[in-house]
Amino acid sequence: CLSSGLMMDPPHTDFFYCCGAATELLRFGSCPLTSAHKVLFLIIPGERSSLFGSAEDDVFGLDGQVEHKLAFLRNHVPRETSLVLIGHSIGCYIILEMMKRNPERKVLKALLLFPTIERMAQSPQGKVMTPVLCHMRYVVYLPLFLLSLLPDRLKVGLIRLIFNLCGLFPRAANAMYLGGQEMRKVLKRDDTTIGKHLDKLIFYYGATDHWCPVHYYHDIKRDFPLGDFKLCENGFRHAFVLDAGREVAEMVFEWIREDLRSRVPGDQNTSFGASAGRL
Repeated sequence: CLSSGLMMDPPHTDFFYCCGAATELLRFGSCPLTSAHKVLFLIIPGERSSLFGSAEDDVFGLDGQVEHKLAFLRNHVPRETSLVLIGHSIGCYIILEMMKRNPERKVLKALLLFPTIERMAQSPQGKVMTPVLCHMRYVVYLPLFLLSLLPDRLKVGLIRLIFNLCGLFPRAANAMYLGGQEMRKVLKRDDTTIGKHLDKLIFYYGATDHWCPVHYYHDIKRDFPLGDFKLCENGFRHAFVLDAGREVAEMVFEWIREDLRSRVPGDQNTSFGASAGRL
C-alpha cells in the first residue's frame, strides 16, 4: 500500500500462497489492505514463467491464471477498493476475463499493453511457436519423468541440485504448458466484454509486434471507433521490460494521472497498492 503518509517508504516484496501458488506482492509500507485504501494497482505481466504450485487446481493453465487473480482480489482486497488493472501480452487476455467473470468489481481503468487477446496461433510468432508449445514441450517433460524413476535418495539430491541451479525444467514445463493453452484458446476477440467496458479500456499496440500484428490494431479500431487505441510510435518491442520498462511505466502514468486525480481526491485515506501477481 502506498498511502499519502508513506510516499517515501521503500518497496518490499511479500510472498504468500493463493490457489496453491506462490504469489508475489509488491507493496510500499507495511500496512495491510483495508477499505480505507482507495485504489489498488494490479499488474499482470505476460512473461511465461512460474513458480511451483498445485497441478490439481491447474493453476498454471490459462483458466487457472484467471481464477488465481480473482481469488487474490476476493481474499485480500476489500470490495470498496477501486482497481487499476495493467496487463502485458497474455495478461491483457486475463484482465478481460476478470472483468467478464466479475463485473461487480470497481475498475477505474484497465491498460492493455501489447495485447495478445485474439488469433495468437495465427500471428507470425504464433505460427512459429505453436508446434513448439503444443507438441515439442513434451521433450521438456522427459527429464522430469526420468527423475521420477530414480531411487528416492538420489531423486532428492538431484531435485536439490535443480532448485539450486534455477529450477529450469519445472519452470520451462509450466511455461510451455501455459503457452500451449494460449495458442489453442486465445482465438476470437471478446467483443462483448470489450464493448461493455470500452470506456475503461486503453489499448497499446506495438508497431512491429509479431505476437499481435498491426492489422489487429486496425481491425479493433475499425470495430470500436469510440475506443482508446494507441499505436506505438517509440519503437518499443513486445518484450519492453528488457530495455524500456521505465519509459513504458512513465507513459502509462501520464495516461491515468488526470483520471485518478478526478476520481480519487487526495485526502488522508487515499492509498495506492501495487500487486505483481506473478506466477
